[in-house]
Amino acid sequence: MEEELANLSLLDEEEEAIHEEGVVLENSIQFCLVGRALTDSVVHFPSLHNTMADLWHPIGGICITDLGNKRYLFQFFHEVDIQRVISGTPWFFNNHLLVLEKIQEGENPLLVPLIHMEFWVQVHDLPIGWMSESLAKQFGDFLGKFIDYDTIKSFSGHHSYMRIRVCLDVTTPLKRRRSFR
Repeated sequence: MEEELANLSLLDEEEEAIHEEGVVLENSIQFCLVGRALTDSVVHFPSLHNTMADLWHPIGGICITDLGNKRYLFQFFHEVDIQRVISGTPWFFNNHLLVLEKIQEGENPLLVPLIHMEFWVQVHDLPIGWMSESLAKQFGDFLGKFIDYDTIKSFSGHHSYMRIRVCLDVTTPLKRRRSFR
């Protein structure tokens, strides 16, 4: 039995999936996000690490590093994992928005502005002729920056609305934001 255990080895793919906390591979910057929780409170890093790793459950693994200044580096090891996290925004930790931004080649994660997030916004009670891409762009640009849109039409006729994906400045105080009311 001891001899069998001594002859065990990991395949290359298995070795890639094992990563120590805090170790960042320089050549994998393409799969990195920098983020922070939108709160003035102290964030318990081990809780953030465990919660997000369990929630995202990346197939290629994840390395989460505390960069200081309430910033965290999220390094994924497979493109599918980072795309799933980006497309699933917004994410929250302890009821605080987790602001995430993809790091570009040569960019310093401590200098990446963490002020924008994408959200899906629903616009209800629009007349049928108003559910167009041009109007969605106008609504989106009024709220922030238009990204995408789709319309939801229920066959029962009660639930017709437009969903607009917008990029919003999450640092602007609420009293200064535009309102429809």
